[in-house]
Amino acid sequence: MDVFGELDSNVDKIKAEFFVEIFASGNSVKIVGQEEDVKKVLEVFNALEVLSKKDTVKPQQLSTVIDCVKSGEKFDVSDLLSTVAVTARGKIVRAKTFGQKKYVDAIKKNNIVFGVGPAGTGKTYLAVALAVSAMKNHEVDRIILTRPAVEAGEKLGFLPGDLSEKVDPYLRPLFDALQEMMGEDNYLRHIESGKIEIAPLAYMRGRTLSNSFIILDEAQNTTKEQMKMFLTRMGDNSRIVVTGDVTQIDLPHNVESGMKNALEVLKDVDGIKIVNLTAKDVVRHELVTRIIHAYEAYESRT
Repeated sequence: MDVFGELDSNVDKIKAEFFVEIFASGNSVKIVGQEEDVKKVLEVFNALEVLSKKDTVKPQQLSTVIDCVKSGEKFDVSDLLSTVAVTARGKIVRAKTFGQKKYVDAIKKNNIVFGVGPAGTGKTYLAVALAVSAMKNHEVDRIILTRPAVEAGEKLGFLPGDLSEKVDPYLRPLFDALQEMMGEDNYLRHIESGKIEIAPLAYMRGRTLSNSFIILDEAQNTTKEQMKMFLTRMGDNSRIVVTGDVTQIDLPHNVESGMKNALEVLKDVDGIKIVNLTAKDVVRHELVTRIIHAYEAYESRT
């Protein structure tokens, strides 16, 4: 039974989290423990049963369900089953956590969305997936990807090569996501036709970006002036997604992050949505989540 996991791995994790004994046999399960814990474990198993009807239950899904049940948070497990996009190889992309689902919904419903959170929460990947879907559905004509090219300013002249070669290393995560979503040949064709544009943030100045899905990645490393310039490039029928991690700012200490400033200035502006992702939304190896928690605990003590 997929609910139990390979070699009952899901059962072992649930036992460790709720301090109960679980006896699984065939499609039946017996739970022994405190009444409150047994109720919570039943809630977890019921959610996993719903998930298993669509696909194999993923470790991240199990962790997400356990976190919600332990905290008493209300959740709809079907939110983890809705399709966000389909890759070139036919793989279905879904939100893996409820935080990711909130982020996806925000992008679909708002003109400008800030996705704020630690590495591994899917901020960039999901934004690219939704951008490709929007272009496939003829909701926009092109995708524009941009990012501060170097940590403390866009000093591209010191890098070797032409503009594309200078920017390429900084936008590699975006390239990889685009190729997965579109396939390499289709991706290259769109690059050549100009339907996908990749440019450093400095090259956005003076432009009006219409009929576009625009993604600004690593936005914590923008200055206030750069952020204001970027956001005011927005033209008709465009969407903007700004992603970043405000705990990973590489600007000089005397320079305020444009993203941190924008989150405060724009928090009450209609049409702009801020979604905060947390360690609970990390979808890399679960050790990454523990690392993030350890750093958060350490920083809170210092």
